[in-house]
Amino acid sequence: MNKRIVLCLLATILLATVSPALEAQQPGKIPTIGFIRGGSPTDPEVEAFRQGLRELGYVEGKNINIEFRNTDGKTDRFSGVAAELVRLKVDVIVAAGGSAVVLAVKPATDTIPIVMTNPGDPVAIGVVDSLARPGGNVTGLTSSSTDLSGKRLELLKEAVPMLSRVAVLWSRAESGNARNFKETEIAAQSLSLKLLSLGLQAGDDLNNALQSSIKDRAGALIIIRSPAYTSTGERIVNFAAKNRLPTMFPDKLFVEAGGLMSYGPNITDNFRRAATYVDKILKGAKPADLPVERPMKFDFIVNLKTAKQIGLTIPPNVLARADRVIK
Repeated sequence: MNKRIVLCLLATILLATVSPALEAQQPGKIPTIGFIRGGSPTDPEVEAFRQGLRELGYVEGKNINIEFRNTDGKTDRFSGVAAELVRLKVDVIVAAGGSAVVLAVKPATDTIPIVMTNPGDPVAIGVVDSLARPGGNVTGLTSSSTDLSGKRLELLKEAVPMLSRVAVLWSRAESGNARNFKETEIAAQSLSLKLLSLGLQAGDDLNNALQSSIKDRAGALIIIRSPAYTSTGERIVNFAAKNRLPTMFPDKLFVEAGGLMSYGPNITDNFRRAATYVDKILKGAKPADLPVERPMKFDFIVNLKTAKQIGLTIPPNVLARADRVIK
């Protein structure tokens, strides 16, 4: 009888030890990342996130699943997509884009961790208490940095020395864009530049806004980063080339597609680093305790092919400051 009791106890202990391991191996138990993106799920930034996961030992379909949701640059779809991912009970949501994405995801859940990739100032838009101590279920990375607007205008004016009037394309639907436009206005005053505001609401006609920059004789154009312009980047690039309008873009993807120049955070690096936040959260870290990181890498890129196409000679001192020159 005693022998039977001992065997039963051993069997019970063995099952208690093995069962959790078996459960962890069940397909339904693989952690799932909900990934909301304004652009294509195959673009270089998304691939950088995947690469970051691979570097940390994650393999899609084996020990991690990703539910990609692409809104094609339509900011009004973010809330619906966020609600869908919450219903799926994903383990963490990556808000892969600007402030509009985070602002749509945050009201959808206060329990599922949210990792930002590149919003503006997350404190100013109210999604975290502070960069050092986020204090809620949101953390990650920001594209916000000091004096970006001033640097972009400065480089643009150096590239176009006679510049006096600059059009600024930005999204009124994204609160972070409004703050960036204000910073651009302040920087313009110090450089004796006059700004033409092309602030668009969701649904406004992009072509009309761009045409007004020509009608009002802007000598150059600056694009403030927004998911609303992710899917329309090619149209903006083509418009600038057709009208020989020197344009400063927020990141290199536009310049690689034929834009003139860009200066800003290396967003691809932000996406790669976002994987680190996901990893820490899946291992038990709380978003409230993970400080929000500012950009670590910045790129100034010039496309000489485009400069030649629009009849602009880039001064040597500007080219010397470029991190990359496309010839």
